Amino acid sequence: MMNPKTFASATRLAAASFLLAPALAFCAQSPASSGSAPAAAQSKTAPSSASPTSNGLDSDRAKAYYHAALAGLYEDEAISEGHPEQVTSAIEQYKLALQHDPDSPSLNDQLADLYFRSGHVHEAEGILKNLLVKSPSDVPAHKLLGRIYLRRLGEEQSGISSSSPAGNTLDKAIAEYEKICALQPSDVEDRMVLGQLYTVKHQPDKAEAAFKSAQAIEPDSEDAVLNLARLYAENGNLKQAVQTIESVPEGSRTPKMEFTLGAAYDQMKDSKNAVQAYKRAAEMDPSDLQTIDALAQALMNDKQYDAALKEYQDLSQADPENSEALVHIAEILRRQGKYQDALAAVKKARSIDPTSLEAGFNEGMLLDVLGHLNQAAQTYQAMVDQTSHANGAYTSAEKNNRGIFLGRLGAVYIEQNKIDQAVATYQKMIDMGGDSAAQGYQGQVDAYRTAHQYDKSLAVAKQAAAADPKNRDIQLMLAGELADRGQVDQAMSLAKAQLKGNNDDRTVYFAMAQMDVRLKRWKDAEQALDKAEPLATKKDDKIYLLFLRGELAERQKHLEPAERYFRQVLDLDPQNAMTLNYLGYMLADKSERLPEALKMIQKAVALEPWNGAYLDSLGWVYYKLGDYELAENNLLQAVQRDQTDPTVHMHLGDLYEKTGRIRQAAAQWEMSLSDFAKSAPADVEPGDVSKVQKKLETARIKLAKQDESLGQKPE
Repeated sequence: MMNPKTFASATRLAAASFLLAPALAFCAQSPASSGSAPAAAQSKTAPSSASPTSNGLDSDRAKAYYHAALAGLYEDEAISEGHPEQVTSAIEQYKLALQHDPDSPSLNDQLADLYFRSGHVHEAEGILKNLLVKSPSDVPAHKLLGRIYLRRLGEEQSGISSSSPAGNTLDKAIAEYEKICALQPSDVEDRMVLGQLYTVKHQPDKAEAAFKSAQAIEPDSEDAVLNLARLYAENGNLKQAVQTIESVPEGSRTPKMEFTLGAAYDQMKDSKNAVQAYKRAAEMDPSDLQTIDALAQALMNDKQYDAALKEYQDLSQADPENSEALVHIAEILRRQGKYQDALAAVKKARSIDPTSLEAGFNEGMLLDVLGHLNQAAQTYQAMVDQTSHANGAYTSAEKNNRGIFLGRLGAVYIEQNKIDQAVATYQKMIDMGGDSAAQGYQGQVDAYRTAHQYDKSLAVAKQAAAADPKNRDIQLMLAGELADRGQVDQAMSLAKAQLKGNNDDRTVYFAMAQMDVRLKRWKDAEQALDKAEPLATKKDDKIYLLFLRGELAERQKHLEPAERYFRQVLDLDPQNAMTLNYLGYMLADKSERLPEALKMIQKAVALEPWNGAYLDSLGWVYYKLGDYELAENNLLQAVQRDQTDPTVHMHLGDLYEKTGRIRQAAAQWEMSLSDFAKSAPADVEPGDVSKVQKKLETARIKLAKQDESLGQKPE
């Protein structure tokens, strides 16, 4: 019995003989005996059947076919039987075939292709270049040479430019695909490759033309549409990217098209249309978790928290190890005020991935919101340690992450009135240098100001200004400290020195206006804002300008224009927590439209639940509404976070008085007066101080009478 390998070889040889038979039969015939040659072939000028030239040519071709067939057999055995050593035999047979038919494009293409697939790229390139000199329209040769250049582009590590090796390869690849597209003008795939090469070459106009020509051939081609949209998006033309995809009828769009459309709307901050696009993508492919994730985020951006929560819960159920979904669930629950549930979700996320920076940040934030300040500090400290490098060298991304954790840790220490620890924490930011250093200096200034240690805050500002004399923000920080310390001329001179005669001057004018407002120099503040206005062309700058105008009006007791400015801010940015709090407090303090004031302040607190000033405002509006239990709850939280704020102590004292706790009220008013005395003059309203003094005097009289009636000696 023949063994299987012998049988397989015999079968291939039989097949080879069968393929060669027609060629050999043709060679055995003469043109005359075949009966098929035209009469002209038998003229005197045509070679006869016995011509040595004719017989030699036919013989060479037959041998070429024979060796080519053997090459194919060896190649097949190398692939199907797993014998890579047979590749060498296949190459040798192709070479023998080419000795008998050296100008055969087919044989040259096949040998080059085998070289390419077996890793002998240089040999393949040489064969193809020689072939294209003789056969410049050989499409398979151009395509294989183009593939060689594409592979080389992927392997080269250097930056791509026309003068670099990679740039030369890129130019060669472009040249090949330009020829291919000219030879095969209806091929969509080759035009797509050419468009992508133009994109790498930073030739967007040529890339656009290539992609558009591909789309013209096949209007609903997913690759053509997506590449064209991506090209527009990368060049900042998001509207055209959207139009490109939406030009495809909705019923003809693929899930990838809808996903890309949603991503474009995301970049445009059009969350409503992003949601709709992602929904259509998810309906077409419900199993694509990436689409579900994008849909959930878009719903969240659109403030559709219940819908977003459901999507993230489905995502978490589909992939229980997805810690990011749990972090987003926690974030939504936090926004909904469900802090304990949010904390449970984020703790679960951290148990899945203890190294998750996002989960660590959210856990620290939730602990802070819940008033667990020691635990919050411990969590942030652990994240600081996790992002620490012994050599002190950090990438930009690492600096950013580490700076966030250090900033939050410093803020918690300030809430705890642990000023030395806060300053030490911010020093670590300073040590990182760059933008982190500027933030660290500002943190130290804020820490000392919170503790009413203004000499130290000024000293830090001077140190920062000396360390980075070209940093405009740091110089303006020093100017603000000088102004608060009564060195007004020096402060304004320093601020004006930062003016450069460009659009960035708006920041300087904003800072000058703030200083003038604090110094009650109303006309100067208004002039500074007038100079800033034509420079405030971006939305955020316009919002800040309107806020400062509102603050200027309110400080002058011009409440109607103040409200008008604040409402203009909220028209532009309904989620502006600072404005929601300011306007809500302004209304509450005047006992006007209290339900509306409550909604505004509640929204501000929901946005920043750790903000002691906002909690104080919320407690104050509840006090005005007569809901003393909720007032006390929020005021106590505010006092915990702003222990040195005289206004918070004043409000809590008023609540205690209203609920009959005179002794506790007096204690809070005493702390209020003590903090007023330590505060910067710009932070003190003389009317507030006199009110607290009168309340404290009245309380002491009441307490003395109570003690006398009980036979106790006054303290």
